[in-house]
Amino acid sequence: MATEPSEIDFAAAGLLEGLDDKERTAREELLKGLLERGCTLDELKAAVAEDRLVLLPVERVLGGRYSADEVAQRADVDREVLFRVWRALGFAPADNRQHAFTDDDVAAAKSLKSFIDAGMSEDSMIEIARVLGEGTARLSSTITAAFVDTYLKPGDTERDVALRFAAMAKQLLPLMAPVLNAALAGHVRESARRGIISRSEVESGQLARSESVTVCFADLVGFTSLGGEVDVEELGTVARRLAELAGEVSSETVRLVKTIGDAAMFVSTDAADTVEAALRLVEAVSEADLPLLRAGIACGPALTRAGDWYGQSVNLASRITGVARPGSVLCSEQVRNAAPDQFEWSRAGRFRLKGVGEHVSLYRARRPSEGDASGRSKRRRGGR
Repeated sequence: MATEPSEIDFAAAGLLEGLDDKERTAREELLKGLLERGCTLDELKAAVAEDRLVLLPVERVLGGRYSADEVAQRADVDREVLFRVWRALGFAPADNRQHAFTDDDVAAAKSLKSFIDAGMSEDSMIEIARVLGEGTARLSSTITAAFVDTYLKPGDTERDVALRFAAMAKQLLPLMAPVLNAALAGHVRESARRGIISRSEVESGQLARSESVTVCFADLVGFTSLGGEVDVEELGTVARRLAELAGEVSSETVRLVKTIGDAAMFVSTDAADTVEAALRLVEAVSEADLPLLRAGIACGPALTRAGDWYGQSVNLASRITGVARPGSVLCSEQVRNAAPDQFEWSRAGRFRLKGVGEHVSLYRARRPSEGDASGRSKRRRGGR
């Protein structure tokens, strides 16, 4: 027979140590409520030891009712395939002894089966799951931080925080589903708009292994050393501001692929638009009073897989960024040749870059002076 909450001596169990009267009373009420909702004493002890007691009610709200085998049976999907997808999403191997899965997990497993029945290979599903897991893990961390910033109040007790967080999670989390669906549909739509499938690819039944693109990397100079001078929160604010500015300079022709801390990556099929975006980002970062930005741009064949890009042009752009001066946009000769009239170019020299066999000629891009811009505009219109 289960032990009644009133019969447990929480102090003797070591769950009330170091608390004053107000905090002690609040924790006792929280512990009793959690026991009534099905938590075990061992779960409570673990939560207290790991300093996550206030989040235990959220876990209960989002908790499951099915074992891994039950999910597989209800969705009529192969158990091992389901487990491989689950691990690709970034979760620990499923423990069949725990009822950790929800109705949403069953619905997701049924969708997985539908994809497989429609001819999607297991390898493709694993790749999709891996990218989805990486993206949603980052999204989850961002949502959690925003949640805490919004709903954590000075003077709260553990009970206050626990009950408020659980109530808000139950109320607000379902509201994210339409946002996620709209974002996914929008990005798929944009991918379809940008994508080009040639006649030869239609005839062969497969896409070309690579395509010619312009790649830009941009990073904040001195960001690593900045970590020793400012607190973590301020460092996060700098990284977040860079991501915001990078998103603002992206366009229909220049796509922001990713931001990682102090760096951003763009890909485009238009060299001039890429250089323009890089110059705008350098200027925006300077105006935002952030550490100076530098950018490196190269063009050539690259392969896209799992939302990222690979190839010689990607590696070259990264290496060029590493030798660019703070506040500058440094480009390969191919980029300069692809946009000779839109910018003012100056030769930066020949560089030996790591991983690149030959010395590479690089050029610095600047906005043209007013007179140069006028003259070039006339030449483009056929004037002298």
